[in-house]
Amino acid sequence: MRIQEVFRFALRGLRANKLRSGLTTLGILIGVGAVILLIAVGQGSGAAVQARIDSLGSNLLLVTHQTGAVGRAASTRGGTQSSTANLTPAIAQDLADSDQDPDVSVVAPVASTSVTATYDGASTTISQVVGSYPAYLPISNDVVAQGASFTANDVDHANKVVVIGQTVVTDLFGSIDPIGQTIQMNNVPYTVVGVLASKGGGSTFNDPDDVAIAPLTTVQDSLTGFGSLSEIAVQATSAGATGAAQAEVTNLLLDYLDETASTEQFTVTNEASLLSTAQSTTQTFTVLLAAVAAISLLVGGIGVTNIMLVTVTERTREIGIRKALGAPKGAILGQFLIEAVFLSVIGGALGVLVGVVGSRFTIDGIQPVLVPSSIALAFGVSAVIGLVFGSLPANRAAKLHPIEALRHE
Repeated sequence: MRIQEVFRFALRGLRANKLRSGLTTLGILIGVGAVILLIAVGQGSGAAVQARIDSLGSNLLLVTHQTGAVGRAASTRGGTQSSTANLTPAIAQDLADSDQDPDVSVVAPVASTSVTATYDGASTTISQVVGSYPAYLPISNDVVAQGASFTANDVDHANKVVVIGQTVVTDLFGSIDPIGQTIQMNNVPYTVVGVLASKGGGSTFNDPDDVAIAPLTTVQDSLTGFGSLSEIAVQATSAGATGAAQAEVTNLLLDYLDETASTEQFTVTNEASLLSTAQSTTQTFTVLLAAVAAISLLVGGIGVTNIMLVTVTERTREIGIRKALGAPKGAILGQFLIEAVFLSVIGGALGVLVGVVGSRFTIDGIQPVLVPSSIALAFGVSAVIGLVFGSLPANRAAKLHPIEALRHE
């Protein structure tokens, strides 16, 4: 029997059972689409995390205080001491002035909080209001796109001026020029002197542009109080020097504390190491998503087997007639294999289309990133699934005895 006739019989069988064929195709479609889309979401998550950390700066160190730690933080300036291990501007100044941390470039103390900001009837919640020194902006890779930054004089005199991010501009001002306007932050008036360039790369719950940066003394005086700092931002001389700078800062902090102190009282976080950890976590997350999606492909393959077994049972008499008329075993085997593979390939192609279209939409603030290899892999596996899972019913059909098949009702 010619191969063209085998294909003709296979297509005729598929047309005769359109609903069943459609259900089989749907199972493969869902599996392939899920593999492509979930891998894209995993890659998109990784890209968002990397963009966020890159926006902070790969040579950034953050010193944070551990809640509940006790001890004494000593300042080398004037021999003064504070009664707790809390982070203070004096400690930040010690780190900046010390000659024992040659790999440290810039140091800035940080007091942060969140506030409700209003302007001319518009209101928004600014998730991060940062009080610091002018040096904080280059440390955190913030660039003033409009207006200017606040100055050291503003810090000295606690002037109520602020630089705001693009999200705050959009929420409060719309198309109005914000420079020179006065906003209320927790009912305290602040004059907008600058607007930061957009960083992007964030989600609804972690927007790097939802920020306001003001002089440290002003924020402490009107918003946070003069207690412990939220953190101390430290910039290493280069990305390659972050490890050495981290060790130097840790040793200096231990020197500033009494003999009972330990690194449990504070944490020095290396943003470069966070990036490496985030990338590793994202890869694991993506593999997990792909494995979950692959299970749906397996379920689709089992569906192919079941549907084809039902098809063989219903067409037993047809198979008997064809074998009685001289159809060889290979023709029967090939027909049902072609049907199974054809259904899987069609389902795979539609699944690729669904996955590609779905990746065009933002999911919970994450823009999926298509991985071409995942498309080829998912589509190829769908064809293999049709071949593997269709072989059992195809073999059963090919092995039917013509006399017994003709007696089947």
